[in-house]
Amino acid sequence: MPRPLDLGRLPDAFDEKDFYLEEFRGRSVLIAVAPAVTAARPALGGLATTVADLVRNGTRVLLWWPAGGPPAERRLLAALARARALDRGRGVRRRPLPLVRQADGATADAAALRAALWAQLRRGRLCVLAVRDGAGFPAGVAALAVTLRVPKLVLVDEHGGLSSGTQRLSFVDEHVLETVLREGEAEWSGLGHRRALLSAVRAAIAGGVEAVNVCRLDGLAEELFTYEGSGTLFTQGDYCRVAPLGIDDFAQAERLLDRGQREGLLKPRSPAEIAEVLAGGFGATICSRHLAGVAGLLTAPYAGERAGEIVGLYTITRFKGEGLGSRLVRELLEQAARQGLRYVFACAVDEHAQQFFEREGFARVGPEAVPAAKWKGYDARRRARVSVFRYDLAGARDG
Repeated sequence: MPRPLDLGRLPDAFDEKDFYLEEFRGRSVLIAVAPAVTAARPALGGLATTVADLVRNGTRVLLWWPAGGPPAERRLLAALARARALDRGRGVRRRPLPLVRQADGATADAAALRAALWAQLRRGRLCVLAVRDGAGFPAGVAALAVTLRVPKLVLVDEHGGLSSGTQRLSFVDEHVLETVLREGEAEWSGLGHRRALLSAVRAAIAGGVEAVNVCRLDGLAEELFTYEGSGTLFTQGDYCRVAPLGIDDFAQAERLLDRGQREGLLKPRSPAEIAEVLAGGFGATICSRHLAGVAGLLTAPYAGERAGEIVGLYTITRFKGEGLGSRLVRELLEQAARQGLRYVFACAVDEHAQQFFEREGFARVGPEAVPAAKWKGYDARRRARVSVFRYDLAGARDG
């Protein structure tokens, strides 16, 4: 019987914040705070801490700030200093504050602005762009993101992410955004008051920005450093690509499997078993960088029956409504057909997972309808709770 996976012995097996910091390292992020947010004089500790985490991570951070005069600037810079986001050096060659002032939101002299911002970013990876009266939010901010060619734009808005009724829209791709912005659609969806912001998001994405996050100030860290997020993530084009896992994907995929096991959704597996899942696994990648789902097709134990088992199917909560699980399963079924398998099966204890497999065309069957090898050494308590689902492949021939 395989030794159960000791999750406690895995060093940093799943640290969402570290995962995202690794993704941001060496890249640039433009964070823009709406004038309505700063006008309320919010606590700035969370913003400063998030900026400091990014800066120490090696991320270049451009903070677009609606200038409210010297007192407001001092308050922001003091918060950044307390969070140790400012690296000003010491002695007579002490670096100046990373602050660039702009008369308005216009970016007419784009080359000069880029030069001024880079002069600050290259010194300490942080630049505060203080814009008089906050002119240019959100359209001017989107234009700036395109001008600077940053991959990530974060719009901190007093309303936070989008919602439909009581449900937050955690993810919107380019095609859905276009639909919402058709004449009357935003108003019909209850998003008429967000049209200007949505138009700015569309302009940023059309101009080459890879992803735009919209969130509240108090949810900034959660939006940037967790899978679930707190606002809405907008992305370019077809957000999802499903492909076999490469070895450089294995670390991310193992983190997802670890999370699924911690939540009790996936069967605990030994390191050797996890390696087997990864070796034959597929991943769903968001924005060409973000592994948001994983699944494997296990065939070796069932070769005599020409059967395959879907194992380790797990998708990030934020993207559960975006069809990632369906895409992964369809790809695995196509892979099984190419291998000449007769059928594919899956086991699930979670009710939502069981409903998912039924929606995908799997039939609920008894344990005797799948290879006996599946149950050798299987945990008796888990077996009492597990349901089995089988998908017979069309055109499969016995022989």
